[in-house]
Amino acid sequence: MKIFECIHALKALGEETRIRIVQMLLEKERSVNEIAETLAITQYNVSKHLRVLREAGLLEIKKEGQQRFYSLAEDFQSHLSKNDNVLDLGCCTFRFDKTAK
Repeated sequence: MKIFECIHALKALGEETRIRIVQMLLEKERSVNEIAETLAITQYNVSKHLRVLREAGLLEIKKEGQQRFYSLAEDFQSHLSKNDNVLDLGCCTFRFDKTAK
């Protein structure tokens, strides 16, 4: 398992919208449009949140034509699956339920 750097993960997960995005991505990969519509925020803001999550190593991107689909990074997804959807950073833990609403 890849070690998640505490400060980057804390920054990425320290905002409610980003936690809600991770919760959505636990179920399946999604496009920016789908995330924006579900969370009722602009595509611009979703893109900013996705960038922070991606830079922290928590997301992967798949390109299909002009659309990009976001999913949890394989290492992150594997860690959550093995630990009952709990991310333990040593300094703190995050529990992800699959409810984004």
